[in-house]
Amino acid sequence: MSTALQPTAAEQALGVSLPSRRDEEWKWTDLKRMLTWPYRVSHTTDGKTVDRLVSASPFAGVTTHRVVILNGRLDEGRSKLKGLAISVGAVSVDEADPLIDLNGRLNPQGLTLSFEGQVDVPVEIIFVTTGDNAVVASRLHVVVADGASAMLLESHVGAGEYLHNPLVTCHLGKGARLDRIKLECEDGEAQHLAQSVIALGKDARLLDLTLTAGAQLSRQNGNVVFIGENASARVNGSYLLKGKQHVDTRLLVDHRVPNCVSRELFKCVMQDQSRGIFQGKVIVRPNAQKTDGKQSSHALLLSEAAEFDAKPELEIYADDVVCGHGTTCGDLNPDHLFYLMSRGIPKAEARAMLVEAFVAEVIDMVENEAVRDVLLAQVRERLA
Repeated sequence: MSTALQPTAAEQALGVSLPSRRDEEWKWTDLKRMLTWPYRVSHTTDGKTVDRLVSASPFAGVTTHRVVILNGRLDEGRSKLKGLAISVGAVSVDEADPLIDLNGRLNPQGLTLSFEGQVDVPVEIIFVTTGDNAVVASRLHVVVADGASAMLLESHVGAGEYLHNPLVTCHLGKGARLDRIKLECEDGEAQHLAQSVIALGKDARLLDLTLTAGAQLSRQNGNVVFIGENASARVNGSYLLKGKQHVDTRLLVDHRVPNCVSRELFKCVMQDQSRGIFQGKVIVRPNAQKTDGKQSSHALLLSEAAEFDAKPELEIYADDVVCGHGTTCGDLNPDHLFYLMSRGIPKAEARAMLVEAFVAEVIDMVENEAVRDVLLAQVRERLA
């Protein structure tokens, strides 16, 4: 047998076949080459470390509802579940994807969180992962009933050199609304391989925002599927990268029915030798007439060694649509920097102000003022 076809040590430990640069969607993130740790499913948990991570949650003052998922399992003792409809059991996913396959092998059990009516208080979901060389899979299914609304504040934190493989699936019923805010702040030595699948019913509304700042290696696959007419989805994201961080987002927006609207906006900031990647694809099926879909990604490269790769795609099989995409990449505008410095603002502070204004566009769409302030504070902290 050819050596290239033999499973790597990581594949043997994880029990799956990993994608490589030979796969078009993985050509910038070769997991077969990049995953080299001697992974183990069993690991120890330090209670004091977990308490510290949970208590440091930036969303602590925003909500009274909290779900703590520790190393892939519900931690009822650290959660605040009063008033939440939550159950533990098997969660099935129809999509075929290497990250979903890995998740299913490691942890077929998951949590189901259901919402009925108008839920005015946000619900915080904290994924905590600990252990060195540990591999952890988490699985969360969210159901927003017909006419219901909810806001999820999803944060990913941890301590150690671990691999976290979370899977989040959501189903929005007729006229439902979901605001999903994800803050990826994994340990700086961690690996974050995430997958989300969100289905929108008739007249549903979705705001999905991901702020990525942690993990040495991060790959996030997103699927947004329109299954009911007159639905709308806005998917935003931002990277705040430094050192040698590597972040790759693959987003697929699938218009299967007519009269739906999708907007995707990513604003990415790379410093030092970090690398950011955005692969966005919009599919318009043959009967999805009157589709309105737009996608854009923009990057700030704050050092000569930083890198950003973009691959926007449109795949259209209907003739009565309005679709477009665009991408830009570059450094800060020197004229803008000079203007602020000429007003007496120090150079470092002026650069931070311009970068914050660049990122703020994706955050300003969050209607909850307290949540918006938390996200902006996270941006300032990372820039500092």
